[in-house]
Amino acid sequence: MSRQSNRTTDSKKMNSELFTLTYGALVTQLCKDYENDEEVNKQLDKINKNISKWPQTFERGYNIGVRLIEDFLARSSIGRCQDFRETADVIAKVAFKMYLGITPSVTNWSPAGDEFSLILESNPLVDFVELPDNHSTLIYSNLLCGVLRGALEMVQMAVDVKFVQDTLRGDNVTEIRMKFIKRIEENVPAGDE
Repeated sequence: MSRQSNRTTDSKKMNSELFTLTYGALVTQLCKDYENDEEVNKQLDKINKNISKWPQTFERGYNIGVRLIEDFLARSSIGRCQDFRETADVIAKVAFKMYLGITPSVTNWSPAGDEFSLILESNPLVDFVELPDNHSTLIYSNLLCGVLRGALEMVQMAVDVKFVQDTLRGDNVTEIRMKFIKRIEENVPAGDE
């Protein structure tokens, strides 16, 4: 029985490491394809998938989030969140744990309750990574911002997501700042009411 458990753990670790290395290859190729870090950062968070340098079937950030939310809702059996605080807790305690195997802390709430930070003590995307000096402005894990924006948009929530701190750039922790912008109204086509 313990052999099976060890195999499952080993398999998850191998899948995680494979994902980390594959993601690293993607970022490396983007750095070669684009002239500056700002353009690479945009590509990692990209909304539009019709880019000539990459196959149209390859999706990043936002588009991954748009598709990932369906899997998340099916696997987690979580219903609609009542407010932004509950959304923050679900993102940190369920989504990050499910997909990255980590549980960031939710901190630094704004007085209005419309903005918070996710603090990642460790970021599996940056395992085995060291930024070269000539890429000091690269936001290596910017894909996560796009994923969060895309997923939340599919549940009618517009948010702004950005990296504030990053261990790859010398900070003690990785901090992702999320700000609620507005609730998106569902547009029901005429006759489908």
